[in-house]
Amino acid sequence: MKIFVAGATGAVGRPLVSALIAAGHSVTGLTHTATKAEFIKRMGADPVIADGLDAAAIRAKLALIRPDAVVHEMTDLSGATDLRHFDRVFASSNELRTKGTDILLTAAREAGVKRLVAQSYCGWPYARVGGAVKTEVDALDPDPPAKQRLTLRAIQYLERTVTGSVQPEGIVLRYGSFYGPGTGLLDSSMLEQVRNRRTPVIGNGAGWWSFVHVDDAAAATVKAIERGKPGSIYNITDDDPAQVRDWLPTLAKIIGAKEPHGLPAWIARVVAGKHLVSMMTQVRAGSNAKAKKELGWQPAHPSWRSGFSEAVPQSMAQMPAA
Repeated sequence: MKIFVAGATGAVGRPLVSALIAAGHSVTGLTHTATKAEFIKRMGADPVIADGLDAAAIRAKLALIRPDAVVHEMTDLSGATDLRHFDRVFASSNELRTKGTDILLTAAREAGVKRLVAQSYCGWPYARVGGAVKTEVDALDPDPPAKQRLTLRAIQYLERTVTGSVQPEGIVLRYGSFYGPGTGLLDSSMLEQVRNRRTPVIGNGAGWWSFVHVDDAAAATVKAIERGKPGSIYNITDDDPAQVRDWLPTLAKIIGAKEPHGLPAWIARVVAGKHLVSMMTQVRAGSNAKAKKELGWQPAHPSWRSGFSEAVPQSMAQMPAA
């Protein structure tokens, strides 16, 4: 198939381009800079330079390429470390989830694209009630913390718009929290915070998180393109959901740091915000059972425990000396 990957140089985009080429697909990767276009070319894909929010440019590119499938991996997470101002940090990504999704869908429809697969998120958007591990049919949070409301609204818009599309067929992938060498939770800035004990365990640390290695996220995306059911949502996570009080001290130990400080929830509400207290104490993880069954996908990194241990050495090599 001819696959158009929007966001081809992002955390999932990079391994996805490689995985698609390895699976025998012809890949065109979208980026908005010439420097990243050269990187796409070195990976073996055809680069296209355009702004994902430029409707005319995207329509022209898809009309020329006429791919069989489009993958929406567009985000803007550069410098997204100060989560105290959550919606502000994710404002650009939210525009890509709303306006960017509309542009891609319209352009794909006009170009006769058969399938569109879009990135969403598995974890804190779920309702903070009931069991610790949620499935795709479970409700999202009806009353999220104030500083996450715009982001959840954008996620809901993307999911509703994509799964409601018939032409092209729409599929949504709710990825767990990303990690990989120098990526996501193992980005050098995150590891620096953990190493310097600036990421405390808030309250009881009972919030449940799901993780996924970026290579596994890419492999699942290939499966979704090839065999996902139209209109479906899939949680793409590993087999080992974990509470903050488990995974954060374990990460600190793996990188050779001291155990994280503890911070009472009432103090954290004042200095960090209710939303960060929620992410540390109340959020829910996601089950990958549906993706395994319907996509025939198995994570090569079934647990973040071994996954962190494998990826951390490469990530640490990118960090400044202590």
